[in-house]
Amino acid sequence: MAHPTLQALSQPEPDVADPLHQLLREGARDLIAKAVEAEMASFLAQYDDERLEDGRKAVVRNGYLPKRTVQTGIGDVDIKVPKVRDRRGTGACFNSSLLPPYLKRARSMDELIPWLYLKGVSTGDYQEALSALLGDHAKGLSPNTVSRLKAKWLAEHATWRTQDLSDRRYVYWWADGVYSNVRMDDKLCLLVIIGVTEHGRKELVAVEDGYRESEKSWNELLTGLRQRGLERAPKLATGDGALSFWSALAKVYPDTRHQRCWVHKTANVLNKLPKVMQPKVKADLHDIWMAQKREAANTAFDRTLARYQAKYPKAMDCLAKDRQTLLAFYDFPAEHWVHIRTSNPIESTFATVRLRTKRSRSCGSRNTTLAMAFKLLQSAEKRWRKIRGFRKLELVVNNVRFQDGEQVTDRPEAVAA
Repeated sequence: MAHPTLQALSQPEPDVADPLHQLLREGARDLIAKAVEAEMASFLAQYDDERLEDGRKAVVRNGYLPKRTVQTGIGDVDIKVPKVRDRRGTGACFNSSLLPPYLKRARSMDELIPWLYLKGVSTGDYQEALSALLGDHAKGLSPNTVSRLKAKWLAEHATWRTQDLSDRRYVYWWADGVYSNVRMDDKLCLLVIIGVTEHGRKELVAVEDGYRESEKSWNELLTGLRQRGLERAPKLATGDGALSFWSALAKVYPDTRHQRCWVHKTANVLNKLPKVMQPKVKADLHDIWMAQKREAANTAFDRTLARYQAKYPKAMDCLAKDRQTLLAFYDFPAEHWVHIRTSNPIESTFATVRLRTKRSRSCGSRNTTLAMAFKLLQSAEKRWRKIRGFRKLELVVNNVRFQDGEQVTDRPEAVAA
């Protein structure tokens, strides 16, 4: 039986010409040529004043490199990169940033491969899956090619996870453990941390694999970050109820405030209630974390506990035990609340990982799953937006006090005339 994803990609008739597709390819080739020519002109301008003794220019154009083909989302595009001649023999050489040497496929194609994998396409099926998009040009994506790409991604992750972090400063963290089934193993737990820099940008801080979301695993990850130069602790970390992460965080970064994720807490509370009661209690929980002030949140908190404690003690005990960490966000700028109340940045990024885990019997080997997750996160990182009110991050870094989301200004007492 054909793979369901492959059935959805209907194979076009090879005899039917597609003039629009051909026009797009020709337009892409012309645009690439113009862009590379602009790069060449900029490169030659750097040497415009340099001359030989007889007055001739030291660096001049010298034809083109051999024509090559680049695989793109609209098929193969033939390109020619110009080259230069350095008459002085000092080694001046033109390399296009758009078309670097040995480029065989567009970066978007490399990003498509891990996405297809997480949709359930196996290594040997890439050529067939992409044939509807690339036609006969998909032949270059053989199983060996995909395997080499995965090995390259693992090497990139190994280099990335050892880079120096002494120049980094993260104000907020989101942390979570994402589980996947893998061959010949019970569970693979990907430990993930995403951070917000003091300039408001979201960055991938860590992604490591482990057998379980244990305190030892989290401690090794956090200690590794500190050894790589990340000495300054984040001001706030948001995560679920995994006690192992919070225990490790308290040891490695004791100054970091804890914020329990309201999405996870809501799910934990509702799981302890009969279905008929879940919508009503969910609305009451919503009234707590949407309150504009801590006092109003505490009032709604007490009202919810009083209303359901007698009939549903387990659910209310689950809610009450984390009151302080659930309301920690009130001590930070109101513009940041929408970001720091939940661990949504990690949850939304890993939605495809969890979907693939449910639909397939396994996610391949541990290394494959780690490589795919790392490439997906790197791809998603390019589209992450700055958080709201990022200019107030400087105030948080400088330990300015906030109450109910507003900056607290210490006013001197009025002096009697």
